[in-house]
Amino acid sequence: MIHIRPYDEINAVAAGELIADTFGKYNLAHVSALQKKRLMGPFHYAQSDLDIHRKAISDAIEAPIVLIAETNCQEGKALVGILRGGYGDRLHSLFVHEDYQRQGIGRRLVRRFEALMVERGSTVIRLAATPYAVPFYLTVGYKRSTGWREMKLFDAEMFRYQPMRKVLVGSNEE
Repeated sequence: MIHIRPYDEINAVAAGELIADTFGKYNLAHVSALQKKRLMGPFHYAQSDLDIHRKAISDAIEAPIVLIAETNCQEGKALVGILRGGYGDRLHSLFVHEDYQRQGIGRRLVRRFEALMVERGSTVIRLAATPYAVPFYLTVGYKRSTGWREMKLFDAEMFRYQPMRKVLVGSNEE
């Protein structure tokens, strides 16, 4: 069974590993090792035990709203999804472990986030989707808002993304 709950800093190591593994595999497989390191920012150090690296990862995860999806496993609980957002009208990132994709976890995280944003008075959510994520966001009601763009990500060269938005149910913008 999957449980969605607010993130706690105690989850930083597992969250950093999930983000690094998922982002690296699905969005950065085509880039050089140096580009990958730059695009990953502090998540490049997800396997590190150094306090300075763990602090950098924890700081990078920080956002007004951070939700995690976890499941029970033999070792206890396993973090299988994370969503960050809430600065203004933004959903910043969503990652679901590869073994748990296409099981509704991302959809549940997004729905919970949208509900929290409605409670905060938001009428629209905007995001920058990676090429891999665009089909998912289309299935949960997001629309492309412009053509493809590029942005600087951490210390890297430009990273391609698709601006998307969703008008929230019950808003005057519907």
